[in-house]
Amino acid sequence: MTHPALARLQPYPFEKLARLKAGVLPPQDKSAIVLSIGEPQDEPPAFIAETVARHGLLLGKYPTTRGLFSLREAIASWLRWRFNLPNIDPERQVLPVAGTREALFSFAQAMIDGRKRPLVLMPNPFYQIYEGAALLAGAEPYYLNATEQTRFLPDFEAVPEEVWQRCQLLYLCSPANPTGQVIALETLKSLIEKAHRFDFILASDECYSELYYGDPPPGLLQAAAELGDCEFSRCVVFHSLSKRSSVPGLRSGFVAGDPLLLERYFLYRTYHGCALPLPTQYASIAAWQDEAHVEANRQSYRVRLLAAAEALGTVLPVTVPPAGFYFWLKTPIDDLEFARGLFATQNVTVLPGSFLAREADGLNPGRGYVRIAWVQSLEMCREAASRIAEFIRQL
Repeated sequence: MTHPALARLQPYPFEKLARLKAGVLPPQDKSAIVLSIGEPQDEPPAFIAETVARHGLLLGKYPTTRGLFSLREAIASWLRWRFNLPNIDPERQVLPVAGTREALFSFAQAMIDGRKRPLVLMPNPFYQIYEGAALLAGAEPYYLNATEQTRFLPDFEAVPEEVWQRCQLLYLCSPANPTGQVIALETLKSLIEKAHRFDFILASDECYSELYYGDPPPGLLQAAAELGDCEFSRCVVFHSLSKRSSVPGLRSGFVAGDPLLLERYFLYRTYHGCALPLPTQYASIAAWQDEAHVEANRQSYRVRLLAAAEALGTVLPVTVPPAGFYFWLKTPIDDLEFARGLFATQNVTVLPGSFLAREADGLNPGRGYVRIAWVQSLEMCREAASRIAEFIRQL
């Protein structure tokens, strides 16, 4: 016997992509360029790898679930600086996690009361972890379509009151994956007020917060603090070093916010067993305390996005998003046909948008789009953008 909700889990988008490409032989005279996965390809900052190596002997010691106080203090200091917070307590309001993917998933398992017909609300398209977390926690996912008409953000004001009444958890993603759009500070404040009114938790995935190309995106804790709540009641944020510092293999992030929720989540994690190895913790301290490499990373992506937009702009209207490293590109043909044809003729791999969304209110808001992750070198991004433009010209 297995958990009945496992039967409702869809294959991960990259499994669907592999099936879509199966049997297709791309042109052998064109090198493969993979832009389907949001995995930074830049070399990790040397000081992070050096810190891991310097503390390698600590692999002989068990780490604690709460992690080093010095790590929590480094995270708290960064949060105060980045989001202009009056205070955040590293003892009560910060918890290191082994990458935000596992935390975004396990958080729902610790928070949802499955006896009360719960709903977990999430943007659509979305990071598939939200859906799996909801289903395996005994909740029903409720999809909030983000379309061109809503500026690629959910229309929270259109959600019926009876949905809010059943909501136990609302996943936010700002900057959004895959669109790069940012939820405004005033919207975050209104959602906090709704959370108090209807008794639900806000879980804000802010993993792309440091890849921005104008004003820094606001955060959920920032909104709570501006409302005068430095206990961040009902608010929890998730941050990671993966995109910020180009170290996805370090598997290092944190959860911060409401201390009552974090204490319950800490209890869960003592059984869950995802404590960060000590070398990882020391490397994470170094990473959170350095902004120079983050600024260089941000500027590097900005150059890549602008170069891609210049090449693609010759065949399609392209707007560089305010944050992230993706293009959410509207396709002139069906997104599955587009992705398969692009691979077949140009040896460039992108991800169909319909794989990142679900049918809701009569439409799949990812259909007719592809997500392009500009994570390869500048030279490869220029080459890929040129090939994509050529493919579109030939349609």
